[in-house]
Amino acid sequence: MTDTRDNSGFEAELAALIISALNLDMKPEEIDPQASLYGDSGLGLDSIDALEISLTLSRHYGVQLRADDENNSHIFASLHNLAEHIQQNRTK
Repeated sequence: MTDTRDNSGFEAELAALIISALNLDMKPEEIDPQASLYGDSGLGLDSIDALEISLTLSRHYGVQLRADDENNSHIFASLHNLAEHIQQNRTK
């Protein structure tokens, strides 16, 4: 069953949190929710950035993201995917 909730408000909140955590010089609305977060396209984040984001998300939302999770490539594929994962697994 597909979740049809509108996550755009949460995606904007999450984008602002990522920007703050990583000290990025951009605005939340500049992050395309469907664009890649890592690698050469999208934001171009790396594994150190992923660790920082994971720690921040754990503190803010109680979501535990593990480096050895086989779903990480899907979870971190885009802001949209990350927002959906947090919404489904948050404890805070």
